[in-house]
Amino acid sequence: VQLVESGGGLVQAGGSLRLSCVASGSTIRDMTMSWYRQAPGKQLDLVAFTSNDGRIYYEEVVKGRFMISRDNGKNTVSLQMNDLKPEDTAVYYCHAERPFTGYSSWGQGTQVTVSS
Repeated sequence: VQLVESGGGLVQAGGSLRLSCVASGSTIRDMTMSWYRQAPGKQLDLVAFTSNDGRIYYEEVVKGRFMISRDNGKNTVSLQMNDLKPEDTAVYYCHAERPFTGYSSWGQGTQVTVSS
């Protein structure tokens, strides 16, 4: 599956952005879809995921501010980010994984910059 992210940009602290990830080449219906982020000089962190069986996970620091959603019919997954903080600045990556198969795919990433 090919993944293309969009929606990143520059926003002031307290603002909002909505990231979108469009998948092609395969349905995401049976996949766990995740958003990761990597800030400069830091490790890649899992931000949120939505599994094919309805489970949703958020990293503690984004709970109550970010919301992940998926539309299997449109083969998309989104990340609504509210009340953004400078520490949310990172490159955000979309990831797809088909459980128990070892199959996964990454998007190219989209930059989110939050100014103070």
